[in-house]
Amino acid sequence: MAQQTESPMKKISVAKVVLNMGVGKSGEPIEKAKRALKHISGQQPSPRYAKATQRDWGVHKGEPIGVAVTLRNEPAIALIKRLFAAKGNQMKGSSFDNFGNLSFGIKEHIDIPGVKYDPQDGILGLDISISLTRPGFNIRLRSKHKASVGKTHIITSEEAKAFLTREFGIQVV
Repeated sequence: MAQQTESPMKKISVAKVVLNMGVGKSGEPIEKAKRALKHISGQQPSPRYAKATQRDWGVHKGEPIGVAVTLRNEPAIALIKRLFAAKGNQMKGSSFDNFGNLSFGIKEHIDIPGVKYDPQDGILGLDISISLTRPGFNIRLRSKHKASVGKTHIITSEEAKAFLTREFGIQVV
C-alpha cells in the first residue's frame, strides 16, 4: 500500500506580516512611530488616516493617526522570527482566529532583537498581524470570476498553530 502524501494545494505559507502603530494624533508622534517602524522592518511605513472626526479626542477626519508597514516573502519570515523571540517564542491560543491569522502586540518595541533604544523616539508599542495562506486563496481577490474558498481549504486555528510550531518553533499556551 502506497503512503499517502499531502496535496501541494494544502501547503500553508506566510502571506504577509503587518506592523501597526496607532498613535492617535498627528505631528511629532507620527514621525517617531515612522522612524521606529522603519528601524524595525527596514521598509518605509505609510500613514493611516482618521475615518471620522472625534471631537472628544481632538481627532479630525483625514488626519494621520497611525502608521503601518506590510512585509511579504523572505523579509516577513526573518521579521517573524525576531518578533516571536521578543515574545519568548510563546503565543496565546486566543491570538489565533479561524481563518489562518495570528494577531498580537508588543508593549515596548525595544524588546525586539536587533532594535536599539533611541532617546529621540522613546519607547513605543505596536500591533502585529500575521496572515497565512494556501495556494488557491487568490480566487476571492481576482477581478473576474470571484469565488469563495471552500470549507476544507480554509486554514483552521489548529492548522495555523501546528504550522507556526513546526516552522518557527513557537509554543502555544
